[in-house]
Amino acid sequence: MDPVEVTRGDSPVVLGLPHTGTHVPDAIMARLTALGRTLSDTDWHIHKLYDGLLPGATTVRATFHRYVIDANRPPSGESLYPGQNTTGLVPLTDFDGRPLWETEPAPEEIASRRRDYHDAYHAALSAELERVRAIHGVAVLYDCHSIRSRIPFLFDGTLPDFNIGTDGTRTCAPEIETAVADICRDAEGYTSILNGRFKGGWTTRHYGRPREGLHAIQMELAQSTHLASETLPFDYDPARAERLRPHLGAILHRLEAIAYSLGATR
Repeated sequence: MDPVEVTRGDSPVVLGLPHTGTHVPDAIMARLTALGRTLSDTDWHIHKLYDGLLPGATTVRATFHRYVIDANRPPSGESLYPGQNTTGLVPLTDFDGRPLWETEPAPEEIASRRRDYHDAYHAALSAELERVRAIHGVAVLYDCHSIRSRIPFLFDGTLPDFNIGTDGTRTCAPEIETAVADICRDAEGYTSILNGRFKGGWTTRHYGRPREGLHAIQMELAQSTHLASETLPFDYDPARAERLRPHLGAILHRLEAIAYSLGATR
């Protein structure tokens, strides 16, 4: 299986999907614990949730699971959230702090996975961002994520529904951040936060270079917004999803309009 699926469009908006993949090679799957083999920390159904919301958007989706290697972590393995519980380049524990591996991968294996999967994903994503920027003078990366709404190992209490990350307003133009925050704030029945527990992963921080016409913003959705249950089998809830999708569509269309405006001024 190819490590990356790309659907190419002509919009200035590119959707990154680093955590929806569930492919784990047999040799790696055999070394996971029974818990690890459930793949519970997947961003379940996120590609389905966003499908068709912005005609013309490019999507770049990792097909491999984050337990193989996490495409949203620095290739160096350094922590994105120093001093806080998190998971690494190749997670050794799940989001609840429980061990994932019967035999943990050695450094040379991690290096091999980084080359075969992490590098492949980011080569594809970088190529699409550069292609889009060459057409429009600007590109906007919208990085799509989801996570369970209650994970005491990672954060206290219940996570807001919309978690917007721009690394403290560093990764995109202010009007992009403001537009997304406003749409989320005005979404009736939903809660939101800007640069709270999730400030944007490595993808957002790495590609977000507004002065160069590359803008990046991360959306971490609480899975309670679109799943029937935040436990196995993590089924998609069509009614919840259809209530949420118009707000996500509004975000993407607004980002596209802003991108066209920014491109015209460059």
